[in-house]
Amino acid sequence: MAVLVIAEHDNAQLKADVAKAVTAAAQLGQEIHVLVAGAGCQAVAESAAKMSGVAKVLLADNSVYQHQLAENFSELVVANAAGYSHIVSVASAFGKDLLPRVAALLDVAMIADIVAVKDADTFVRPIYAGNALATVKSLDDVKVVSIRSTAFDAASSDGSADIVAVEQVFTPVSEFVSKTELQSERPELGSANVVVSGGRALGSAENFALIEQLADKLGGAVGASRAAVDAGYVANDLQVGQTGKIVAPSLYIAVGISGAIQHLAGMKDAKVIVAINKDPQAPIFQIADYGLEADLFEALPKLIEMI
Repeated sequence: MAVLVIAEHDNAQLKADVAKAVTAAAQLGQEIHVLVAGAGCQAVAESAAKMSGVAKVLLADNSVYQHQLAENFSELVVANAAGYSHIVSVASAFGKDLLPRVAALLDVAMIADIVAVKDADTFVRPIYAGNALATVKSLDDVKVVSIRSTAFDAASSDGSADIVAVEQVFTPVSEFVSKTELQSERPELGSANVVVSGGRALGSAENFALIEQLADKLGGAVGASRAAVDAGYVANDLQVGQTGKIVAPSLYIAVGISGAIQHLAGMKDAKVIVAINKDPQAPIFQIADYGLEADLFEALPKLIEMI
């Protein structure tokens, strides 16, 4: 038996978190294969073949898989699932869309968002907004597992696996229409080394420019609390928290964020947490490594100027 890792990519470049899925798969103690499906994605397959620990790359190169639509992709995964004890992907928007459908087609339970591997059958995953960790055991013949990328290191790129073509399924049940994507020169929120997040205390979308200025000074990404997103200050793809992005940067700066449990679930694994809030009783101070009790409209301009 072997482990099948599903590769997320844009047909030109492999997503960085795939290497973390390979690290998680390596802890299962079995041979690792990576499935790359897309259109004109030979370069992606070659990148996957270089990841340490990967024994084989399965390549399905066809326009049907160009946009990796879950309805089409899941049939491909199931058609090639024989011989695999585990099917693994990152718990990204892509993984959360694909893996539940794969699990349903295989008639097995899915194990979502794991942060540790105990053995081939037993995994650790967060529950209650990350306030507790549950150890779960699966008795299914095939385990369908998504991993929280912030919990695993990336595999190195010193491998040389073979690339082989696989059986393809040509029964598309959904069709790509269009894609709207925000373009930004800032690093991607989920993988940024520095994240500066703002909360409802900013008061307006215009004031959120202070967060952007600080993030740009530090070469970091911009994040936001759900309250700020709900208020319309920023787009919802910048939301950090239980129902948003899970981040674990080296530095996380929370500005005007009280620290609701749902927000903490998305950023408490950051290596250094800095909180700026004028309320000394704000829960965010309980987990912050550094706290500044101050009015953000006074503190932020000074901090930006000093940097």
